[in-house]
Amino acid sequence: GITSMLLLSLLSRLLKSGLIPGRNIFASSFTGMTLWDRDDLMKDIAERPQASNDFEIVASESISGKSSALSIDPSLKASFLVGLVQVDGSAKYLNDSKSSRNQARVTLKYKKTTKIQELSMNHLGRGNVKHPYVFDQGLATHVVTAILYGAQAFFVFDREVSEQENHQDIQGSLKMIIKKIPKCAIEGEGSLKKYVTDKASLDKFSCRFYGDFCLPKPPTTFQDAVEVYQSLPGLLGDKAVPVKVWLLPLTCLDSSAAKLVRQISTGLVQEAQRVLEDFSELEMRYNDVLGTSTAQQFPQIDKKIKSFKEMCSEFKLEFQQTLAKKLPSIRGGGEEEAELAEILKKRHSSPFSSKNLNEWMDCKEREIYTLIFIFIYFLCTRAAIVCSQFKHLFKQFLNLHSVTQHSACSLVSSPAEGAPFQHLPLMSDSEAA
Repeated sequence: GITSMLLLSLLSRLLKSGLIPGRNIFASSFTGMTLWDRDDLMKDIAERPQASNDFEIVASESISGKSSALSIDPSLKASFLVGLVQVDGSAKYLNDSKSSRNQARVTLKYKKTTKIQELSMNHLGRGNVKHPYVFDQGLATHVVTAILYGAQAFFVFDREVSEQENHQDIQGSLKMIIKKIPKCAIEGEGSLKKYVTDKASLDKFSCRFYGDFCLPKPPTTFQDAVEVYQSLPGLLGDKAVPVKVWLLPLTCLDSSAAKLVRQISTGLVQEAQRVLEDFSELEMRYNDVLGTSTAQQFPQIDKKIKSFKEMCSEFKLEFQQTLAKKLPSIRGGGEEEAELAEILKKRHSSPFSSKNLNEWMDCKEREIYTLIFIFIYFLCTRAAIVCSQFKHLFKQFLNLHSVTQHSACSLVSSPAEGAPFQHLPLMSDSEAA
């Protein structure tokens, strides 16, 4: 609830017990203020061990799956989605998204915890606050009362899947191999040969590392990843970072302090998340189309897709900026949550709805695949073709039809300049907001 203790996973690492977050606790800024003198603060902080080591395979690469892997609560996730939170260390994993649907991806997470530091009643007891003026300034709503220290790491493995390969089979095979890394790390370097018989397949993997550990060199291959994973438990030493934080409402210490009026409902956070995930899926689709040789050979298609990509990026940014203005105001009671619901409703009825954008991409993909079919048809009939304009291609196709017994015909339209998105820019500034 609004008046109860909050437990948050940290996406940034610059934090100490007793510090006061800014009024927007779900942003990345801290005021730098405390309620106590430094000496008193440090003297009475209690510390106890909290040792653990764990690993897991991240089940999903969606925003929801990555947020779950980092134990991020819905309100903090909402702030991240709209750019109110700047991520650091292992949390940079949140920004890593697939660029193509032809990628098989598996992520291995490693987590180590070391200790908990927490304030005592010498700090939190009635009358023990040394700087009560902080309550009157209204700059904050919570104070950090405990911190869990440790470190996390994410190994992101990618592999390109060719048209001749089954994506699901490659994904399953990759997952099975990645699961062996912790065993290889325990049993030693020689065990890698026992678990992986096809070493050539390992060379097709790429690896990216996001972690709270200082590495001399980040891993880029499977073999590198095994070696780094093996070294992680001994790398941390006394350099553990905050991974979770407990926040106490200031109203528990003084009823006159500012408070968090409301949190954003989970349903609206999930709806905003779906909007941004739809854009991520769309981005993979147009990247895949732009990567085809057909798009590269036909400037009209290439230009339209790139213009479409730019328009989508602009709308996504405007959408995030609008929400970034609304969330703090709603949390502080300045606006009602209905304002956020209205923004999401307008988006669904606008030309930039997921339905409209995906229908446009469906059309472009059909156009590409039709051209690919035509090229294959010409190759199969041993007809040479050198064509840069659609009408020229269609003319050659008709000419070929006159000398063959059976032929399939497809007209690929190429609208005039300025026409390809005539239904999309209709959205006014008020709808964009």
